[in-house]
Amino acid sequence: MTKTARRTCVAVIVILLAGTGAVQAFGAWRDGTFHQPVVDPARAAAGERAWWRFVLARAVAAPSMRRVPAAEGESGPHGLDDSPGRAAALPAPAHSTASAARVTGGNGFRHRRTQAAFVPVPLQARIGGVQPMTGIVLWSDNATGLAALRDDVQLEFAYLRYSDVCNAAGVYDWRAVEARLASAAARGHQMILRFHDTYPGQTGVSIPAYVAGSPGHESAWYDVEGRQTFIPDWRSDLLRQFVLEFYTRFAQRYDRDPRLAFLQVGFGSYAEYHLWDGPLTMGRTFPSKAFQQGFLEHLGATLVHTPWSLSIDAANPDYSPISAVTALRQLRFGLFDDSFMHETHSAGDQEYNRASWLFFGHQRHHHSPAGGEFSYYSEYDQQHVLDPGGPYGRSFESFAAQYRISYMIGNDQPRYQARTRIREAAMATGYAFHVISLASNGECVRMTLRNAGVAPIYHDAWPAANGQRAQLSLKGLLPGAERAFEACIGPHQPAALSIAIQSDRLVPGQRIGYHADLR
Repeated sequence: MTKTARRTCVAVIVILLAGTGAVQAFGAWRDGTFHQPVVDPARAAAGERAWWRFVLARAVAAPSMRRVPAAEGESGPHGLDDSPGRAAALPAPAHSTASAARVTGGNGFRHRRTQAAFVPVPLQARIGGVQPMTGIVLWSDNATGLAALRDDVQLEFAYLRYSDVCNAAGVYDWRAVEARLASAAARGHQMILRFHDTYPGQTGVSIPAYVAGSPGHESAWYDVEGRQTFIPDWRSDLLRQFVLEFYTRFAQRYDRDPRLAFLQVGFGSYAEYHLWDGPLTMGRTFPSKAFQQGFLEHLGATLVHTPWSLSIDAANPDYSPISAVTALRQLRFGLFDDSFMHETHSAGDQEYNRASWLFFGHQRHHHSPAGGEFSYYSEYDQQHVLDPGGPYGRSFESFAAQYRISYMIGNDQPRYQARTRIREAAMATGYAFHVISLASNGECVRMTLRNAGVAPIYHDAWPAANGQRAQLSLKGLLPGAERAFEACIGPHQPAALSIAIQSDRLVPGQRIGYHADLR
């Protein structure tokens, strides 16, 4: 064998031995059986030097080596056996395990870092006021009441006519809408808007001038609830086209606007889906059922982020197609009841209001808000609706829980009730979040929240730790239900955690609170 070949053979043997040792060590580490022995440093160093002196000497002396008879079964430096099929056996160095340890810096093979355990974090908090998008609602022009109740009101309400926004084809002037949204937001409140085509006692034209004056529209005034009232002509193709276009434009502009909490829609008197004590002619004084179906489907496709609602009177088959076209009940719209808590309200399942609520199903509050207005059937209703025992033996809190009420218009209540009672009633509506567990491992935060209110929140809101939001939203969390959240926020001191509930659908000054009693 040539000098070069012998040296190559020795080098290959060394590499193979080192690789075999590494593979065995890795397998032992993977199986959890690897242990680093304690080796005397001086002995390890001496063994290492002897090993490399032997390897180098053999590589240099390879050309002059001859076979030497060895004792039976012996091989090694005193009897090298290079017969075919057998590699020369080299003595194992005394330092082999020590040098393996030195490859990883003397600390052995590095295992994946174990995640620290989660530990409970104390938290104390209480819900100190009426929550955004809930409560007793005042009209936006009730300056006295709004000034008196301040942040005990979170929602304001306004009616608008279509002609307040548009009078020329394709020309939309949103200043009337902007004025109401801006004034409410300046007070730290949000708006509920409702556009109407007919308002008993109002003779002003409620639709765009270009529609009212078109050849296909006949303007007319009728007696409604004993008062002269303008009612548009629903035979007009241009009117029907305009209404669809209006809500398309409205959604494009306001569907994500935090100043707008909810939108109420409808036809007829007050946009409440009736023409009580007025001339009902379907397709003329009230839109046809075919158009209504297309209108409702249009809203369902157009308003994606802002919850919209219909009057419970839309259950009436004399006015609405919903009873005949059951698929319309699958649309995600809420309900409002504008004679809430009158004397016989909910006296039985056949009572008009109760039956109308039931018509739309028990689970509509899962995705859309329930609201309305306190009854004006009598002055007594308004005076006593928020009495602790209610006007007729049932409290508002009882009705709010039964119908999953998020808001209720009570514009006259500052005249009859103390601010403290109005706040108490308002806090019995909508959602109320309780943090029932909180834990941290110094990197991530885990928490569980329960909705202790009577209804969900209908806009996205996220639990946040040190300003960083969890991925899941609280939107749609049902009363009594719980939801677990986790946010990995990076290194932090658990005792210094700041917990909040954040939403992009709030105006400046609003805050979603929570209750916590974790010790």
